[in-house]
Amino acid sequence: MNTSAHSSAPRNGARWLTQALEAEGVHTLFGYPGGTIMPFYDALVDSGLKHILVRHEQGAALAANGYARASGHVGVCVATSGPGASNLVTGIADAMLDSVPMVCITGQVATPLLGTDAFQELDVFGLTLPIVKHSWLVRRVEDLPQVVADAFRIAREGRPGPVLIDLPKDVQIADASHLPAHVPQAVNPPPAPQADAIAQAIAAIATAEKPVVYAGGGVALGDAVEDLRAFVDASAIPTVLTLRGLGALPAQHPHYLGMLGMHGTRAANMAVQESDLLVVVGARFDDRATGKLNEFAPFARVVHIDADAYEISKLRTADVAVPGNVGSALRALTAACGTPTPAQDGWRKRCSGHRERFAARYDAPGQNIYAPALLKRLSELAPSDAIIACDVGQHQMWVAQHCRFNHPRNHLTSGALGTMGFGLPAAMGAQFACPDRTVVLVSGDGSFMMNVQELVTIARCRLPVKIVLLDNSSLGMVRQWQELFFAERYSEIDLSDNPDFAALAQVFGIPATRIDTRDDVEGGLAALLAQPGPALLHVGIDARANVWPLVPPNTANSTMLDSNPAHQSQEFPNAIPA
Repeated sequence: MNTSAHSSAPRNGARWLTQALEAEGVHTLFGYPGGTIMPFYDALVDSGLKHILVRHEQGAALAANGYARASGHVGVCVATSGPGASNLVTGIADAMLDSVPMVCITGQVATPLLGTDAFQELDVFGLTLPIVKHSWLVRRVEDLPQVVADAFRIAREGRPGPVLIDLPKDVQIADASHLPAHVPQAVNPPPAPQADAIAQAIAAIATAEKPVVYAGGGVALGDAVEDLRAFVDASAIPTVLTLRGLGALPAQHPHYLGMLGMHGTRAANMAVQESDLLVVVGARFDDRATGKLNEFAPFARVVHIDADAYEISKLRTADVAVPGNVGSALRALTAACGTPTPAQDGWRKRCSGHRERFAARYDAPGQNIYAPALLKRLSELAPSDAIIACDVGQHQMWVAQHCRFNHPRNHLTSGALGTMGFGLPAAMGAQFACPDRTVVLVSGDGSFMMNVQELVTIARCRLPVKIVLLDNSSLGMVRQWQELFFAERYSEIDLSDNPDFAALAQVFGIPATRIDTRDDVEGGLAALLAQPGPALLHVGIDARANVWPLVPPNTANSTMLDSNPAHQSQEFPNAIPA
C-alpha cells in the first residue's frame, strides 16, 4: 500500500470504489488504464488491491474470467472507455454464456459529454446489454453504494454471470466523503425444490430400467459436486458428463461413462441413446451434447434438475421438472435410493462393458507424437489438483477426452462461446487465484497467437504457468471439418509460417524447449513440470491428426465416426469399426 500525500486527500468516487472492492473481498483485478478511467487508477495507488497490468483488454476480461472459474469468486476487470471497453466484450460474452461471475468496470466520458460523440465515447451500456446479467451507467456519485452492492450480489446470485458498471469520469472525481462505508449484500440462495417434484423424480428413478445421469456445469455452479457423487454412489446409475461438467465425477469412477456429445465417448453416447430415463443435473441440452435434438435419447423420459428454472423444458420437455437448489435435490434423491432392480443391474453391467470395450487407444504407430497419449501422460504426471486451462480447437477436445480432472474447477475451457485466445489469460487468472497450485495451459498454434502478448504479463509476474503448445501448423479443427464435410477443399487453414514458439517464449524470458518424437515426451513433460517458474513445451504433431470419435453435424449421437475409414486400418489395425 502506498502512503503518499494522496492518502490524505478527500475521498472521491474512485477512492470510495477501491474501498468498496476491498470490502467485497476483491484482492486481485486485471486491467489496462486510459483517459476516462485515470481517477480510478490514481486511487489504486493508495489501495490494498493488487492490480495486474495486462497487454490487451481482452486479456484482462479473460484473466478475470479464469480467476473466477478457478476460484468460484467474482473476477474483476477494468478498462477505459471506447476501444478499452469494446476490447472487453469477448471476455464478457464468454462469461455470460458459461455462467462465470464477473464485475466489469469501464471508464466513460463525463456526464455532460454523453451523447456528443466525444473522444473515446462509446455506448458500452448498449453494446453489452445482451451479454451481461445487468449493467449500470452511474450518473451520480450518490448512486455508487447501491450500484456496487447490487453488482456483486447479481454476479454471484442464482445462475452466476457478468455485470458491467460504466463509470463517467466526473463521477469518479466527485466528492464521496459523505458516502457510507460499503456493506456487501447477502446473496439469496436458490429456492428449495418442491416436495412433489422430488417425489415424482424418486418414482421415475425407481421404475426406470435403463436410467442415465446426464450432468453439466450447473453441478459446480451450485456447489453440488459432492452431492452428485453421493447420489451416483448410492443409486449406481451410469453417468455421463458435459464438457463443462468434467471432473464432477472422477475419471476412474466405476459408474462414469465419459463425456457425451459430438466428441464424447461411444459408451456415453450409446447409453444415452438407449436409456429410458435421463436424470439431467445442471445441464441444458446444448447442441454439441445432444447432436440432432429430436433424435436425442429417443426412448427416455426426462427428470430435469436445475437452479435456473428457465433452462427446464427450454429445448427438451421435462417429464419431471425440479427447479431450485441442485444440492438439496440431489441429497433428497440420495436419501430415497433403494436397492437397484435386476433390470438396473443388467443395464449397469451393459454400460460398463461398453466403457471397457470402447476405451480410448493410445498405441498409435510411428514415431510422431500422438497428442491424446501425450495429454494422458501430462495428466498423470501433474499433481492431482492441477488446474488445466485450454484454448479452443482440436486440442480442447483432446484435453476433455484424455486428461483426468477431480473437480470441474480444475478444467478451464471456453464452452458455449468457444473463444480462441481464452487459454493463456485464463491460465494467468487461475494462477493468481490459486498461487500454490500447478496451472497448466494446453494450447494450439492457432489459439495461442490470439493473445500471445500476455506472455509478457506471465514473465513480468513470474507466474509459474506451464504451457504445452501443440503445433500442427494449421487451424486443426477447421481443417478436420473441411476434410470430412467439405470434400477436402482446404481454405485458409495453413499456419506453416508459424514462428519458432520456443524461441519466441525465450524472447519473453520464459524457458522453452521443442519436442517432435514420442521418445521425447516423457522427458519433455517432466522437465516442463519441474521448472520453478513459467515454462513452455513446444510440441510438433502431425497436421493430419483428427479428433475421434466424432458425431457429424445434424446427426444423432448414435452416428459416430471412430476414425477416418480411408486410414483406419493403417492407423489402428485392431480398432473397433464405426
